[in-house]
Amino acid sequence: MPVHRPGSPRPRRAFLAGALIAVCALVPITPASAAESPDATASATAGTTTTTPVTPTTPARGTARMGMGVAAHDGQDGLPTGTRAAQTEGVDVASYQGNVSWTTLWNSGVRWSYNKASEGTYYTNPYFSQQYTGAYGVGMIRGAYHFATPDTTSGATQANYFVDHGGGWSADGRTLPGTLDIEWNPYGDTCYGKSTSGMVSWIRDFLNQYQARTGRNAVIYTSTTWWSQCTGNYAGFSANPLWIARYASTAGTLPAGWSTYTMWQYTSSGPTVGDHDKFNGALDRVQALAKG
Repeated sequence: MPVHRPGSPRPRRAFLAGALIAVCALVPITPASAAESPDATASATAGTTTTTPVTPTTPARGTARMGMGVAAHDGQDGLPTGTRAAQTEGVDVASYQGNVSWTTLWNSGVRWSYNKASEGTYYTNPYFSQQYTGAYGVGMIRGAYHFATPDTTSGATQANYFVDHGGGWSADGRTLPGTLDIEWNPYGDTCYGKSTSGMVSWIRDFLNQYQARTGRNAVIYTSTTWWSQCTGNYAGFSANPLWIARYASTAGTLPAGWSTYTMWQYTSSGPTVGDHDKFNGALDRVQALAKG
């Protein structure tokens, strides 16, 4: 029987090891799977990588907020130039801003605010109490707004829901009339499936019911482009104060029926809370609107 001394070569094993290395060298490395790389799909044959487009998702009901679609539809083009003594700084907030630092805003010169109270007839802002009473607590004049969804229930039904969930008015000199936020639909069809005449009727239904419940004309928040498209640029609501949305150096062309704006949302990227506004008048004009 042959004896292998320590350190002596083993020809058969060396041959097998060499053959295995040669085979492995010929096997291609498998690219990462889609699960490992969700943003790209690799092509093993062409040796290229292509990006898979991401489909935008519809936001959850209740998450809409004032000005949500303005930048996407109307763009952004600068900020107001200079400082007008006859304008008063304000902000608008919703649940996504959480507990707001009202003292910081007050110290920066903000003197009025609007807080989202409700949406449709299915949502109320869980931060409304902190935001509404917090603004009041530091000395601001404050109000509430309702994000309209004309495709879910009638205007009168939503006006009642709004008033019953924080959108009322009191003659304390510190409470602004409620605002109807009527703008781009984040959940579907831009005009909520309504014709221009149908949209005008829905808005009128809301405004009439709000006035009947509170004795005040609600403020209308909108953008000129949406108003033109979805109401046919209707000119019959001039008795209601206009809050125009336009992220630019000027408020631009206003919807038909209004020769001037009462408030102007001019940016969604201002300090502390993002959404900042100008009241078209000094503080005494803000107080006058609150008093009625």
